[in-house]
This record gives sequence, structure tokens and C-alpha cells, in this order.
Amino acid sequence: MVFWILAIMVVAVLAYIRLAPSDLARWHVQASGSDIGDHPRADGRVWRQEIVGNGRDQLRDLDRIILDTPRTTRLTGSVDAGQVTYVTRSAVMGFPDYTTVGVYGDNPRYLEIYGRLRFGRSDLGVNAKRIEGWLAAFEAGG
Repeated sequence: MVFWILAIMVVAVLAYIRLAPSDLARWHVQASGSDIGDHPRADGRVWRQEIVGNGRDQLRDLDRIILDTPRTTRLTGSVDAGQVTYVTRSAVMGFPDYTTVGVYGDNPRYLEIYGRLRFGRSDLGVNAKRIEGWLAAFEAGG
């Protein structure tokens, strides 16, 4: 009996991880305060700022690269709006990681990339590795 109770609890937790709604007000935001600085961090947050030419054109190129990543979808936002938030899920457990990419300022000449995990205290460097891969593909011309 205890086995079945534990099994049901595990299934319920896994279902929650996969099906929990994403609060757009929490995840579709530009990095600020302590989010900016030395990254990657042990808590799974990654912040990068890349100087580019016309930020909107580069955002469009990066959007294509990001959407080609397995298990990655656009959560909200658009290239035309200048800010897009993506969710990438881990292969086995389906843990969501959120990445917001945007161009900011009056004359947007830089891309800001802000990645973070939703569950847990560490992502073991997965967000940083993913973002570095996106930037490498971006710099290589996609």
C-alpha cells in the first residue's frame, strides 16, 4: 500500500512540473538588480549582454536559432515587440527553464539574455551551456 501511495505522489509531482501554468508577469521580464552581474551563477541564473548592430534584426536571427532548439517553445512576446520569453524543458523530467531575450533602450544596440530555472536550486550549468551554444551559433551566422 505504501508503494502505491509513493508512486501516486511521484506521478502527481511530475504532472505538476509538466502542467503547471507559467505566470507571464513573473517570467516575461528583463533582468534587474541582483540578476545582473557575474554569471553563470550557482542558482541557475544566467545573464548576458551582447553588443550588436541593429538589435531587432539580431533578435530575429537569435529567435530562429532558439526555436530550433529541442523542447523549446516561445512562451510569450515577439520579435516586433522587442522581447521574447522561451521555455525549454529537460528531456526526461520536463523541468522548465525560462529565457528572456530582448533589445532595450532608445537605440537598441545590444541584446540582453536572461535565463533561469523554475524548480530547484541549481541547474548544473545547463542554462549557461544552452545560452553559450545559442550565442556561438549566432556569432557563426546561425
